[in-house]
Amino acid sequence: MNDRKPPLGRGLGALIPPTPPATSRATSQCPIEAIRPSPLQPRKVFDDEKLDELAASIREIGVIQPLIVRPSGDGYELIAGERRWRAAQRAGLREVPVIVKELADPETVAIALIENIQREN
Repeated sequence: MNDRKPPLGRGLGALIPPTPPATSRATSQCPIEAIRPSPLQPRKVFDDEKLDELAASIREIGVIQPLIVRPSGDGYELIAGERRWRAAQRAGLREVPVIVKELADPETVAIALIENIQREN
């Protein structure tokens, strides 16, 4: 006697509701020398010892989170990730992952402030 139930035949799609696609945060590789720090950067002091530690980590595993930049002249202005950018330079990287955004100055300042406020130090 066969006690097995017939397969439903509709697959997991019938059990899991569809979700909209994630918002694209397309990253690309950017030459490190094409990026300039922003004059709007609220952080003015960078701890050399901490940057060396971050550079060692970047040499070992790379840059985990992309930098946020905006187009500026023939290169890019750094909006978020200046510690990663400085450490990547120390680590000898030629390119870093970036997300390019078209941002006005007020948005640039807001993003830079938010990133720095969310940090522990």
